[in-house]
Amino acid sequence: MNTRSAFVAIVGRPNVGKSSILNRLLGQKVAIVSPRPQTTRTRIMGVLTQDETQLVFTDTPGMHKPRTKLGDFMVHEIDDSIGGVDMAVLVVEEKGDIGPSEESLLEQIRKIDLPAVLVINKIDRLSDKTKLAEVIARLSGLYDFSAIVPVSAATGDGLDILRSELCELAEPGPHFFPDDTLTDQPERTIASEIIRESALKLLTDEVPHGIAVDIESMKERPKGDMIDLTATVYCEKESHKGIIIGKQGAMLKRIGTSARGELERVFDVKFNLQLWVKVRDDWRNRDGLLRSFGFKAQD
Repeated sequence: MNTRSAFVAIVGRPNVGKSSILNRLLGQKVAIVSPRPQTTRTRIMGVLTQDETQLVFTDTPGMHKPRTKLGDFMVHEIDDSIGGVDMAVLVVEEKGDIGPSEESLLEQIRKIDLPAVLVINKIDRLSDKTKLAEVIARLSGLYDFSAIVPVSAATGDGLDILRSELCELAEPGPHFFPDDTLTDQPERTIASEIIRESALKLLTDEVPHGIAVDIESMKERPKGDMIDLTATVYCEKESHKGIIIGKQGAMLKRIGTSARGELERVFDVKFNLQLWVKVRDDWRNRDGLLRSFGFKAQD
């Protein structure tokens, strides 16, 4: 068999739709999605195997100026991703706005002469599709892109074309993972991220970036018909704890109901979900807590 493979970094500023594009390409959810920026905190690996070609994706955190040790970790993840892949997918929004984040990413890509595909996402927002040609013409001069592909992660338009373009760029070589692999993320990590996603969608603006979710226990019942999952939602302030729990526990119940539905859809099994809330002051700047939540603190 003449196999082909490539490691692919999906990069771009926060909230341009990188995780949604990854999920669409794979045909299943491996990265959480929310309308809030900087949702993704680590490199999340997704594996797509089509016939003889295997693409190994890393969905990186959005490029931003770090304000905490957690932010430093996230930016370090981006730098590592670009330096260790065969190609990059740079995602921008439908207006094609290029700012310091994109310029920084392009500079890193130029330094190592990395093959890159430009993806223009959210084209479903364009009422006048003739403007898309103008955006493509303007952006094509920024770099010698291997391809420029307009897509809509919301509707799926253009994703088949993007998938084909990326497969064409793969080089002859072995597959690095079994062909049925979807992600390198442990089940506990996926579960914690799903719970965090539900919290991100439901909580008020001042709370979401200050939360982390730790899985205390995750056990399948002997019959295999249900998973008992206990998780703790950590926040940075006592006032935030009250917001997360809500009046008479209403908000925590909403978060749990939303998370349980998504857990059952992703894992295809019933869940008995128990959520708790605890305060850990300024955890995003505390190395020990960052490590305990799965983030390797940077020097």
